[in-house]
Amino acid sequence: MPQTKVDRLTSTTLAVFRLNGLLIHWGDRFSESQGLTSARWQMLGALALSDQALSAPQIGDRMGVTRQAAQRQLNLLLDEGMVEALANPQHKRSPLYALTPQGCKAYDALDQRWQVHVKQLSRHFEEADLVTTLNVLQSLAAAHATPQEPSDAT
Repeated sequence: MPQTKVDRLTSTTLAVFRLNGLLIHWGDRFSESQGLTSARWQMLGALALSDQALSAPQIGDRMGVTRQAAQRQLNLLLDEGMVEALANPQHKRSPLYALTPQGCKAYDALDQRWQVHVKQLSRHFEEADLVTTLNVLQSLAAAHATPQEPSDAT
């Protein structure tokens, strides 16, 4: 029996779940050379790719994790001297975070290795497929960014 669009979207969702687990495991191994985990590398990346310091809720939103999950990793990065907390003029109890020189060094080392890896990996994909994949994943993320009640409607 041929798959319907609903079946394909379900299969895509399951593939994303599987890929997420695999990427986290792979990222833990990849980032351990800098004493990091995937989660901490993710936090450093959010800061490195931003043009300004960010709060834990802003980082969580950009990385698709809760504020609490971002805060846990930021606290570890603070203890390790990789990020610093700055006063937030918009919110006294929610500091802004920025990379320290040590955090920049760790992120840059991983980013250099990542660039080598991603160039090799990109040879396996067509540009048009990557554009389509990114568009679909961004649309799925947008559709799930706002909490909604599950629908029983078919």
